[in-house]
Amino acid sequence: MLAQKGEGGAPRGVSVDLATELAKRLGVPVAFVPYEAAGKVFEGAKAGVWDIGFMAIEPARAAEITFTAPYVIIEGTYMVRQDSPLQYVGDVDKPGIKIAVGLGSAYDLYLTRTIKSATVLRAEVGGGTAMIRKFLDEKLDVAAGVRQQLDAYAKDHPEMRVMSGHFQEIKQAMGMPRVDGQPRAAGAAYLAAFVEEMKASGFVAAALARSGQVADVAPAEK
Repeated sequence: MLAQKGEGGAPRGVSVDLATELAKRLGVPVAFVPYEAAGKVFEGAKAGVWDIGFMAIEPARAAEITFTAPYVIIEGTYMVRQDSPLQYVGDVDKPGIKIAVGLGSAYDLYLTRTIKSATVLRAEVGGGTAMIRKFLDEKLDVAAGVRQQLDAYAKDHPEMRVMSGHFQEIKQAMGMPRVDGQPRAAGAAYLAAFVEEMKASGFVAAALARSGQVADVAPAEK
């Protein structure tokens, strides 16, 4: 929901618009490095492939990336079959329940550190509908994912339902790779101020609308 393929496969969406505006202000060209999964974006940071990245804030990533405050907040929730006895998000973390997640996703990292009794099973790849395919192919109990993506799937598959609550607020931010574990202070400060201005000015909300996506713009940092 933050980046899509437009005409000819060119990237579009709120993250693309933010990157384009940042490059314009810096007076430099912008080159996009697309990934199909958030885990791959993180690996790219460690390899020095990109200068500015877009992903969810997660403690496991903070050692390698300096994050801004979030610009968009989306929900991580669960999808189950219509006849599943699981009704609420709180019902899921029980012995014997198997949860499908996308490898290296924000909700994979979050559930890995918070689930106490259920079992988290990772698709071999992240991104896309990998977790839904694993949920279906292995007849698991629950698919975890971003609400918008799960809602879109359930809309076309009435045998599925998405829970009304959420287990996580996924805070999508911009970030810069650290150098030897240390932040690049001047660049990080500039980027943080840029994100706050883009939220306050309505730029983020307008970019979401242009790409036909619905999400909550993150509140301003105090």
